[in-house]
Amino acid sequence: MPVTQTLEADVLRRQDPELAEILLGELDRQSTTLQLIAAENFTSPAVLAALGSPLANKYAEGYPGARHHGGCEIVDVAERVAIDRARSLFGADHANVQSHSGSSAVLAAYAALLRPGDTVLAMGLAFGGHLTHGSPANFSGRWFDFVGYGVEADTGLIDYEQVRALARTHRPKAVVCGSISYPRHIDYAAFREIADEVGAYLIADAAHPIGLVAGGAAPNPVPYADVVCATTHKVLRGPRGGMILCGAELAERVDRAVFPFTQGGAQMHTIAAKAVAFGEAATPAFRAYAHQVVAHARTLAAALEAEGLAITTGGTDTHLLTADPAPLGVDGRTARGRLAAAGMVLDTCALPHGDARGLRLGTAALTTQGMGDAEMERIAVLFAGVLRDDIDGRQAREEVRELTGRFPPYPG
Repeated sequence: MPVTQTLEADVLRRQDPELAEILLGELDRQSTTLQLIAAENFTSPAVLAALGSPLANKYAEGYPGARHHGGCEIVDVAERVAIDRARSLFGADHANVQSHSGSSAVLAAYAALLRPGDTVLAMGLAFGGHLTHGSPANFSGRWFDFVGYGVEADTGLIDYEQVRALARTHRPKAVVCGSISYPRHIDYAAFREIADEVGAYLIADAAHPIGLVAGGAAPNPVPYADVVCATTHKVLRGPRGGMILCGAELAERVDRAVFPFTQGGAQMHTIAAKAVAFGEAATPAFRAYAHQVVAHARTLAAALEAEGLAITTGGTDTHLLTADPAPLGVDGRTARGRLAAAGMVLDTCALPHGDARGLRLGTAALTTQGMGDAEMERIAVLFAGVLRDDIDGRQAREEVRELTGRFPPYPG
């Protein structure tokens, strides 16, 4: 059977109807609910095509021109294209596109620059730090001595003077800047100055804003950080995976930290899909998209605040925002459950200076679907109405279905 036929969707239905129904069920879920998770997006059909390509069959340990397996002539070209596009897109001397995830990229960055027991300064988990920023359940917290910085109690903004004071006190080997729920731009120049003052490496974990960086809607950490770790999904709209950007002087150390130290064979179908995404992100259309994502996040934040939710930092500069639903009489976990039942899918997150859970949501997927400011405002009304019990969950679910029906993620 020709390869083109084996790649058609109905092949799976004939060969494995059980899994076909699961996949179709997930497509229906994505198409009939509002995807408000800040870390998710819809890839293009071209990215999906690369993920389902014959490159999935190829074993390719090593790097282009230096593989441990034969027959890598074609996949070498694919990886070089991905590397060149990433370097051009972000202005980096070097790009490693093999990391399987954002966490894998951070692990490799630590492996390249640190040794077990080294002190690392990063955002505390209670303030929006990632698991790889020192969680005791993660390799980072087990292998390194993490010190956490936080945010100002009154503004929710990073306290750069606290970061400086902690750096002077603890003399870390590396300073990490980045968060999973910080809605404002990070001052990379300030972090560079602090790191230089104490002789530390600066690692930027740009998993969330990197797509905005590609579209010119957020500051670029590459000129300031020694190593930039990122994901290729989220706003960047590529396949699930990671990448690392760095200067030429660290290129060999980073590459060796990815392979052979932390990973084996590269996932060539994913790398090809990353190349597709990088190509898409270099277009004027993506630049417009990135700016729309931010505009929509600001509209949504303002509309939710008008409905009575407390928006941390008073707004957002990015694709994400965090909100405290307590003024509406519900806690974060209860709110997430009610909203999910109404077809609005999002996450909870830590709220600064307290034990309560808030809500983290983003506009990347909604913007990919073609929604605009009017839809953001309508979503805010539904959102708050469900939490206040002003809008029946069944009614809200029908309105969500009507909305997603007008803006399908994959038309046709």
